[in-house]
Order: sequence, then C-alpha cells, then structure tokens
Amino acid sequence: MTNRKTTKKLYVARGFAGRVGFGRRPAILIIDLIKAFTEAGSPLAADLGSQITAAAELLRVARKAGVPIVFTTVEYDPSLKDAGLFVRKVSGLKWLVTGSPWVELHPALKRKKGELVIKKKYASAFFGTELASFLATQRVDTVIVGGCTTSGCVRATVVDALQYGLHAIVPREAVGDRAQQPHEASLFDIDMKYGDVVGLQKALDYLRRQVRQRRLSPDRRHK
Repeated sequence: MTNRKTTKKLYVARGFAGRVGFGRRPAILIIDLIKAFTEAGSPLAADLGSQITAAAELLRVARKAGVPIVFTTVEYDPSLKDAGLFVRKVSGLKWLVTGSPWVELHPALKRKKGELVIKKKYASAFFGTELASFLATQRVDTVIVGGCTTSGCVRATVVDALQYGLHAIVPREAVGDRAQQPHEASLFDIDMKYGDVVGLQKALDYLRRQVRQRRLSPDRRHK
C-alpha cells in the first residue's frame, strides 16, 4: 500500500500542493459544531471535544482582532421536504428540525451578539445561503475554517471557498470527523487541491498579528 509520504510526493510531482497562504482580511467559519454532532444521545454525534477546544481558542483570539465570525447549523422543516435527497442518504438528518435543541450551537463556543449564524440544508456553508454575500460585503479574502465533519461539510465549504476566490485555511486541530480514515484522507485532499491545512498555532499567530494591527490602527474596521 502506498504510504502518505509517497502519495504526497506523487501529487507534488504532478503540480499539486501549492500554497494559497493567508490573505489580509480574515473571517472565522465554524462549521456545524452543534449539539447533534457533538453530544451523546444523537446518532450523528462524534467525539469532538478537542476540536471544540481548538475552535474556542480561535474564536477567543479572533474576537480580540475584531474579525467577522460565522457559525453554521443544519436545520429542516419537520416535514423534511426541504431536505431533498440528502435525508435518503443520511437518515439521521431527521433529528435536525427547526426548534429542536439538537440544532443549537455547542455552548463552549460562546457565541456573541452580532456573530452570524447561517442555517444551511446541505454540506457547503455557501450552497443556498447568504454566506458569499456576507463575506463580500465585509471585504473578506481569507476564511479560517473549523468544525465538522472534515470529510463532509468542512471539505465542501473549503472547495466552494476556493471557487469564490477566497484563501481557505484549515487548522487541523480545529476540525474533526466520526472516523480517522476519512478525516485524514480529507485533510490530505484539501491540502493538495483546495486550501492550506496548517497547525492551530500558525492560525493563532496570524490572528494575533491581526490583533496587533488593530491596536495600531484603532479606526480599522471590517465594513
């Protein structure tokens, strides 16, 4: 079986694995860290304790920097008519109905007033939502993406971010999945083709530079 190092070498030789890097105006996207995906009792849940901690640290520093923060959740009408064929693939989506506590954000994220929550129906945070318009009006060029799952909604969001011309950065400690194999495969795929997978510390250092810039320019705002 081909190992990871050999596979990466193959991709690099074929012209993959370039770096998009960080831009100048970031936003934080926290994908689907809701109770249904994080708390025992839901068939959709995974063990994401460390990822929630990493996401909370990203949020803490991002709030100091004053950068836009967006959370996503998934919710459907109780009839599930708005779930399309997705619910045929993933029957557990029937738990994600409007008004259910399962669609609420995990409390450790400590969402603040004014931080946008986008309600989506499908994998990508961009598909059928106001996200692209919001980021454009905030003049964002970089999205730092955390949440779950790496192989589903995180990957789909990163693919769309690239297609909208955004620098997509994925701190590996801040994303998770139900199983390690799809998680690692998706991180590899993202890093080779769609965005940059980085260590959490690198993303935090970038955000801390944003904090310093904000202090030097007190009138600087995302508009």
